[in-house]
Amino acid sequence: MSRRALTLLVAGFLVLTLGVMGAVMKVPYVVLSPGPTENTIGVVDKKPVISITGRQTYPTSGQLNLVTVAYQGGPSSQIDLLTALRGWIDPTVAVVPESTIFPDTRSQQQVEEENTVEMANSQDYAKAAALTELKIPYSTAVSVVSTEKGKPADGRLRKGDEITAVGGKPVGDVEGISEAVKAVEPGRDVTFAITRGQDKLDVTVPTVRGAGGKTVVGMMMQAKYKFPFDVAINVGDVGGPSAGLMFSLGILDKLTPGELTGGKDIAGTGTIDPSGAVGPIGGIAQKMVGARKAGATVFLTPADNCAEAMKAVPDGLRLVKATSLHEAVQALDALRTGKGQVPACSAG
Repeated sequence: MSRRALTLLVAGFLVLTLGVMGAVMKVPYVVLSPGPTENTIGVVDKKPVISITGRQTYPTSGQLNLVTVAYQGGPSSQIDLLTALRGWIDPTVAVVPESTIFPDTRSQQQVEEENTVEMANSQDYAKAAALTELKIPYSTAVSVVSTEKGKPADGRLRKGDEITAVGGKPVGDVEGISEAVKAVEPGRDVTFAITRGQDKLDVTVPTVRGAGGKTVVGMMMQAKYKFPFDVAINVGDVGGPSAGLMFSLGILDKLTPGELTGGKDIAGTGTIDPSGAVGPIGGIAQKMVGARKAGATVFLTPADNCAEAMKAVPDGLRLVKATSLHEAVQALDALRTGKGQVPACSAG
């Protein structure tokens, strides 16, 4: 056998070996890629994404698309080395350490359950924000969704308990309760005033130091809103809180005369709170790619994501900064009418 043939044979064997190893070797990374989009004023599976009953609604046009990030990998389904390498080469995806998506303190199932709860919360926050913008009154309560096994709340608080006060101070939202708990020094007790069925109780729970040093008791909560009419949101298998802004805009568009989009294809992202404040999200680069592929020309961007978004904005996509629902509505009005200022993202 000639030296050249031998070299080719050895090289081929090495390539084959590396290929087999790459296909079977699991690595602790997660691949993030552009996910599907959903038009919040459209339909999914032949059902309206947003259905409103008990209140007059108005025709809409154009699109108000929420955007998502798809992921491959996780503790129970690790990706192989070749998948990670392809992700590192592809500029439209991101490859991140598994621990950034699935912290060591939480299982993949726990993370997915949290995403489901966050989506439910974001839908309620979106409804509340839209009604706040329209000055339509509503009431709230916060209930326990679950407790974490082995944490102090386990066995003391129960699913369905409504929390009305923490440390003797009334609270009305999930964030207020979380902040009240975080303000307690880890190791000290905190007392929750709750309604359990027909009973009103004070339940004292020890605290512990959680991830990042924050004080926790080990429970998941969900706001229960009592709205004057029914708003149902249907998005299928989508989790997390980042669609809040787009849900709010979709609800507003249906509840008000005229059309927010002016027939344009608008996409966007951002968490929302009941006051209408827009918060940052993850995966902005992948979400912009997904929006542009779906035909969007305008992308509503949380102010705190603007600098990152400017570094990866696809051609043909205009970034519009959003700090609040009210500002987003004003920006869409300005885009539609050509009057007024449209807040733009900047790199600074």
